[in-house]
Amino acid sequence: MSQTSNRVDVGIVGGGPAGLMTALLLKRRGISAAVVERRSHGEIRRTQRAGILEAPTVDMLVEAEVGSRVLTDGHEHEGTVLSFDGVQHRIDFQELVGRSVWLYPQNEVFHDLATAWEREGGQIHWSVQEVGVHGVDSDQPSITFLDAQGQAGRIEADLIVGADGSRSMCRRLIPEDVRTDYFTTYPFAWFGILCDAPPTAPELIYANSEVGFALISQRNESVQRMYFQCDPETKPADWSDAAIFDHIQQVLGGPDAVNLKRGPIIEKTVLPFRSYVCDPMTFGRLVLAGDAGHTVPPTGAKGLNLAFSDVRALVPRVEEFLTGLRQAAEAEADAPASTAPLERYSRTTLDRVWKAQNFSYWATNLLHRQPGENEFAQRRRRGEFDAITGSVHGQAYFADSYTGWSAPSPN
Repeated sequence: MSQTSNRVDVGIVGGGPAGLMTALLLKRRGISAAVVERRSHGEIRRTQRAGILEAPTVDMLVEAEVGSRVLTDGHEHEGTVLSFDGVQHRIDFQELVGRSVWLYPQNEVFHDLATAWEREGGQIHWSVQEVGVHGVDSDQPSITFLDAQGQAGRIEADLIVGADGSRSMCRRLIPEDVRTDYFTTYPFAWFGILCDAPPTAPELIYANSEVGFALISQRNESVQRMYFQCDPETKPADWSDAAIFDHIQQVLGGPDAVNLKRGPIIEKTVLPFRSYVCDPMTFGRLVLAGDAGHTVPPTGAKGLNLAFSDVRALVPRVEEFLTGLRQAAEAEADAPASTAPLERYSRTTLDRVWKAQNFSYWATNLLHRQPGENEFAQRRRRGEFDAITGSVHGQAYFADSYTGWSAPSPN
């Protein structure tokens, strides 16, 4: 079979937000990139994902000048509500830490970035198959694939970025004697719905009661996103619309506490989750970014934000690595180019990943009931809730962690 081939500075596996933002920011620094993605553009655009963006993530979208609609179509949230057995407490982000978060769905972030990359003539191959990454432990890494028409393609590069999600093929290229996989699983999942109804509340509500957890969110002015804690083996079809809304209302407390807005349910899904970290996030001429290197439970709204934090740390290190590579070539040095900048990226980004893992794990255990736990555990949890909400310092910890710690300098 004939094969088309081209050369760029950086080959990127994964055309989601992490891969596309990496490609765009590299282009801003004069570094060429090509992207391959297994899914179609339409499939990613239609996939509903978490939509809370930290302030540093919003800043990245604005400063990258990609034409993002986050400030015009997104919804700024200056706080959030924690509810325990129907007792509500609002955490005022602006008052406590001077930052907000934005409600802006991840599929819209993807659309903004994909539109910008294609508008600027960026190379991307959608709907590819049989993706292979080769030579990451050499000075000639490459990506091979079959494109949407079945034509064989090859991308030669100086560096490969694996941004190919939680089922990452690139991650498995880091040898097992080099890579440590840290993970923990959770004995519960989220039952998620989309429904045609106006917002129940102007900001998100994270609720806990003796029957478990629920989250009230929204997609826009006419579509709500809600979740409640369930067994991972739950089948969505077993729950009627009325039973779903009644259960969520029970978690929130009586209608005097929060009167849940109801409407036709247009989507039901069960979302199991776990925490995972790959260490290191680099090997030879390969680096990982986003869910390829780590996943978090959705409670802390950290997934996409961590991916953008990776990109922020990665791009200057890629530039540093490529500069060293060119200088070595000009000097006709025999020694291989130093991968020290890539290793610094791994250390830097993992520091933030573990902070986010800690917050996500803590928030998940604060807000969910463990299967089979006794009454002591729920009352202890209530004490923890009161300690957090009853102290300005406890509230500030939650606000600082939730809205995103100060972003390190991109240089």
